[in-house]
Amino acid sequence: MGKLMAAGALLAMIAAPVAANAQTIDPWAGRTHVDWSRDAVIYQINTRQFTAEGTFAAAEAELPRLAEMGVDILWLMPIHPIGTVERKGSLGSPYSVLDYKGVNPEFGDLDDFKNFVDAAHAQGMKVILDWVANHTAWDHPWVEEHPEWYQRTDDGGLISPFGWTDIVVLDYTQQGVHDAMIDALSYWVREADVDGYRADVAGFLPKPFWTRASAELDAIKPVWMLAEYEDRDLHEQFDATYFWEWEKHLQKLGRGEETADTIWGLYEDQGVEWPSGAQRMIFTSTHDENAWAGPARERLGPALENAIALTFLAKGIPLIYNGQEAGLNKRLEFFERDPIVWQDHPHDTLFRDLIALRTQYTSLHNAPWGAPMTRVGNSDEERVFSFVRANEADAVMVLQNYSAEAVTVTLSDFAEAGTWIEHYDDTPEALRPAPVSMGEGKELGLSPWSTRIFSRLDR
Repeated sequence: MGKLMAAGALLAMIAAPVAANAQTIDPWAGRTHVDWSRDAVIYQINTRQFTAEGTFAAAEAELPRLAEMGVDILWLMPIHPIGTVERKGSLGSPYSVLDYKGVNPEFGDLDDFKNFVDAAHAQGMKVILDWVANHTAWDHPWVEEHPEWYQRTDDGGLISPFGWTDIVVLDYTQQGVHDAMIDALSYWVREADVDGYRADVAGFLPKPFWTRASAELDAIKPVWMLAEYEDRDLHEQFDATYFWEWEKHLQKLGRGEETADTIWGLYEDQGVEWPSGAQRMIFTSTHDENAWAGPARERLGPALENAIALTFLAKGIPLIYNGQEAGLNKRLEFFERDPIVWQDHPHDTLFRDLIALRTQYTSLHNAPWGAPMTRVGNSDEERVFSFVRANEADAVMVLQNYSAEAVTVTLSDFAEAGTWIEHYDDTPEALRPAPVSMGEGKELGLSPWSTRIFSRLDR
């Protein structure tokens, strides 16, 4: 529904008299989510670069660390063999798939992968696979065995769009493509017990395909589905979609091109136009952003730490790209080996603390379980973004300064007056301030480019 249509419908409902026996119709909630996604945090693994060895076995050794960090869903980039025809670089792109039921020997074999999944499950984490259903490698067997399964130019040639010269596009008007692709998707759930998929360019495929695919996968076991796309209607088939606009907006804040009061537009639009249970994935980096747009610090500048905090505190399902906890500050090679340099970094503690806070407070959980974001007015909204998320169990208030100057603001329009305590104060435990009474007229100071987080004690 467009903004004008949504606004018009809302005005019509306000103006219309309410019938005596009128029934309330619940808003469309979207796909019903598996319960284990309630407070889930996603961690993306680029297997080629995640460890010095670049293998499943080496990645498996890192699982205890990730579990202790608090992540819940491990998203692995495509694990399949890579085509050699028109290959980019010496190793090729994982998104140029040669065999949907095979394992890239660069990473190990099927048993190695199954061991990884089993070990992740033993640590309480889930595993989803990156799935490339839109296109295959040039030398995929289907090109010879089923030439009718591919889109063609007017002169009969295969199609490689957007400069993706190492792939050719499938034709989803062919029923055989649907059948073969769903068979392959089902294979990994049955054979390796994977817990769902991240669907590459999901919106390029017809929705009926995803409707059938999600239903057949759920019949094996309930799965969790992430679409690489921004389309509200995909929430009929997918649990989560990308929220690219969120990250682009935070970039503008970091460059001083917008002010903090514009952040509300993102959440207000989502509240009106998207399903009430839509899980929108928010992030400060992914494999694509890192490789093609630059590392997080390069893109977000001084807003990075605020953006990381907002990823876990605002409405949305958060993603961490591997290496961010080590301060990853370079573009990882996409077609060659380029292992992450692991080091101690303050972002490791930041991620851990934010995940722990998000797990502790139910108001911060994913849709539809978490609480909505309610605006908290302040006296300097061009620089300070402030909101509260509150339910019957708990309440969390967040203030963020998106400027290079220290500011002091006075709160207004604050319906959660009471006793609050601050989190992540850098002072020693014994010197931290005591709980404070919070309400309209309360003055709070913020350092440049900083976040302050409070939880209500008398909830």
